Amino acid sequence: MKHRRLSRAAGVAGAAMLVAALAGIASAKNFSDWGTPVNAEAIPGASSEINTTFNDGCPIESPDGRSLYYATNRPGGLGGQDIWVAERAHKSDPWGAPVHLPEPVNSSADDICPTPLDGKRLLFVSSRGGGFGNGDIYITRQKGDDWDEPENLGSNVNSAAGEAGPSLVKLKGRTLLFFSSTRPGGYTADLPDTDSDIYVSEELHHGGFGPATLVDGLNTAKDDARPNVRKDGLEVVFDSNRPGTLGGPDIWSSSREHRDDAWSPPVNLMSVNTASSETRGSLSGDGKRLTFGSNRPGAEGALDVYISTRDKLNGKDDED
Repeated sequence: MKHRRLSRAAGVAGAAMLVAALAGIASAKNFSDWGTPVNAEAIPGASSEINTTFNDGCPIESPDGRSLYYATNRPGGLGGQDIWVAERAHKSDPWGAPVHLPEPVNSSADDICPTPLDGKRLLFVSSRGGGFGNGDIYITRQKGDDWDEPENLGSNVNSAAGEAGPSLVKLKGRTLLFFSSTRPGGYTADLPDTDSDIYVSEELHHGGFGPATLVDGLNTAKDDARPNVRKDGLEVVFDSNRPGTLGGPDIWSSSREHRDDAWSPPVNLMSVNTASSETRGSLSGDGKRLTFGSNRPGAEGALDVYISTRDKLNGKDDED
């Protein structure tokens, strides 16, 4: 009798996983498959200064699709990795030459993983002094040509370990911050090695963020890092070196039919990844562009910015 109950429970669990997977496939299939990525400089008319012989990565578009933020250690910064931004007049235009963001956004420490938000706000990760650990998440706001002093998001989000890849989405009146962290107590809490896991924290009504919790369905015993959630909350991309990768870390995707559903089992974006490393994938606001960093053959430097596109199959495209 005990074995029969276990078998029935396993069947129920398997059916639930299948439903979640099918829901994710349905959501993802609102779009075509991702096309072959191209170097951001290979787009006709693009600036030849987007990528360099240095490290150019952590790319992400602004919500309106007219600014491209990324981190680079090219000359002209303040030290380590700094945040730069390239602009364009319309979403269909190529990217112009990037410019260095001034202090207090950048510092002599590493400033990485920029995440532009509505209202000229910017989330980013910095290892500057005064934080909780090895890379904390900060927020700042642009006012004219100046930027406010960055504010640390606090100990509910940040830890003595390293945080990365912040992604903020508003879902049914709730504001959720997804990010990754190497803090102890993650998916492999019982093992001595600390890997990177994906967490979520909810913004509180009185300000600040609540305690961070592991995101169900996305983490493994390997590194799962730098999540980026689509604007509608129905798709997430992240990089991982879990079994099934093509080489170094690859970009994986998970989706769901409704915002309250469980995430579908993540799938490797085979058309995007290579035997090299692909990291910090990010989705445009309309979900039609995937921007990421890669050191694949043909890259100009240690890491270059690449772009893949897809078509929306249902509904009208967003306008510029």
